[in-house]
Amino acid sequence: MADFPKINRETTTFHLHLLSKVIDLAKYPVIRLVIENNISREEYEELFQLLEELDEKYASQKKEGLLDYSSLLVHFVGMLNEKLEPHETIRALKKEGYYPSLLSEFVYIMQRENLERRRW
Repeated sequence: MADFPKINRETTTFHLHLLSKVIDLAKYPVIRLVIENNISREEYEELFQLLEELDEKYASQKKEGLLDYSSLLVHFVGMLNEKLEPHETIRALKKEGYYPSLLSEFVYIMQRENLERRRW
């Protein structure tokens, strides 16, 4: 494996800026969130570990016949890195196709909650 030259933060930022012009980040909203919110590799991995755990719980609860998965959404929001906004993160993950059943359920819950608030 080739050794990479040491690059300072300013150079890295510049390179990312150039790459963002070449790549349509609208197609990759999760990557855009990671870059814009300065999410580290560890924080990125923690996000996907959380999603994996919640997806397994969702599948288990669905198999048991549960109909309300709001507690999973509450858990996700509570454990989500503070650098990320929950609604935006959920929409980005869903758009990229991560955990489709779980994230579709989260979107459904958020829409339902939004409709209930409007009625008041």
